[in-house]
Amino acid sequence: MSLMTTQLLLAGATGLVGGAVLRERLADSAWPGRVLAPVRRSLAVSDPRVVPVIDALTSPGADGELYAQVSDRLGGAALDVYISCLGTTIKTAGSREAFIAVDRELVLRLAKLSYDLGARRAILVSSVGASRQSANFYLRVKGEVEDVVGELGFERLDILQPGLLLGARSERRPGEAVMQAIAPLTNALMIGKKLRRYRAIEALDVARAIVALSERSEPGQFVHEHDAILALSAAESGS
Repeated sequence: MSLMTTQLLLAGATGLVGGAVLRERLADSAWPGRVLAPVRRSLAVSDPRVVPVIDALTSPGADGELYAQVSDRLGGAALDVYISCLGTTIKTAGSREAFIAVDRELVLRLAKLSYDLGARRAILVSSVGASRQSANFYLRVKGEVEDVVGELGFERLDILQPGLLLGARSERRPGEAVMQAIAPLTNALMIGKKLRRYRAIEALDVARAIVALSERSEPGQFVHEHDAILALSAAESGS
């Protein structure tokens, strides 16, 4: 692990995967970096390495203000890595427009802001099957985001494409709860390379994979599906 101070911007720090990323990253007491977290509400974390930027996301047009807040927290340093764990559903958001505002517009706003503040590496949590050519609205939006972030100029871009995320969410998603309950059965039925990529996966494994990837600097664009995410998680946890 590098001894240099690493500056991460973590989008979605209060969510299922983002919260796990925060916990896993901070679990290493020797890690010398900082996590800047643009959030709408306070974080239940007390660690000097976490720098929340509260209320920074409430106004879609306040990019200048957000830039100033994050830049001020950096204190003259440059960002190193942009990590996006943002994600919602149309049902939770309330409409397709509200879904796009989070899953596309906010992800891209923060990606551009991070790049402008020096980040040259980005890690994006997307979805298995994401493609801007998809007939599925959700997957099409995810694919559009992947493509646009890939065009921003990051020297390294890691895209994680997990299946259904397993874990306890702070918000109720009844349909997802049912899918989580039957995930062991559906996972067992998904045999072979083409089907395994659709298996459900623990949010903790995705988070550990992100932590591992945040320390890689080789240039290029990389897509990580189910098996690759598990391998990264195992390497990070030492199992």
